[in-house]
Amino acid sequence: MTSLGATYLDSAIRRFMSYKTLGDRTFAQLEEKDFHYAPDNESNSISVIIRHLHGNMLSRWTNFLTEDGEKPGRNRDTEFTAPPLGKEALIARWEEGWTCLLAALRSLREEDLLKTITIRHEPLTVIDAINRQLAHYPHHVGQIVYIGKMIRSDKWQSLSIPRGASDDVNRQMKELHDHPR
Repeated sequence: MTSLGATYLDSAIRRFMSYKTLGDRTFAQLEEKDFHYAPDNESNSISVIIRHLHGNMLSRWTNFLTEDGEKPGRNRDTEFTAPPLGKEALIARWEEGWTCLLAALRSLREEDLLKTITIRHEPLTVIDAINRQLAHYPHHVGQIVYIGKMIRSDKWQSLSIPRGASDDVNRQMKELHDHPR
């Protein structure tokens, strides 16, 4: 029997991976210039969102159990104002952030979940810190997907159930789960 803590950690890793995949599948549809498109002056481009996620992930997940999640070397403000990077460099940062996050999560044990860590000196249980990022990262990945959809318009390849296909997908899922192979 699997423990609740192990089940939670496995679920968290799977959820994070699903959000990373949405970003990956969006990037695959975009050209270099698309990473720098912003709908208006108050909106962030995909490039800016990637830089922000990268900075946040490295800060939060490096030495997760032993250091404050807001590292002294992080300059959050520059994540939103730094000069543009090319697609290859942005994707490298995206991968580095996710690698750091997933390595930290995979290193955790059930007994770590109720430990207290800090983010900006605020004490949080490990569970709460994970949940906090499970709310933060999908928010930004959703922005990335939405910007990608705006750019690609009618050329966008759906990342989930295409319009008008819900009944077919539900039928396929029922068949899959009623008659596993």
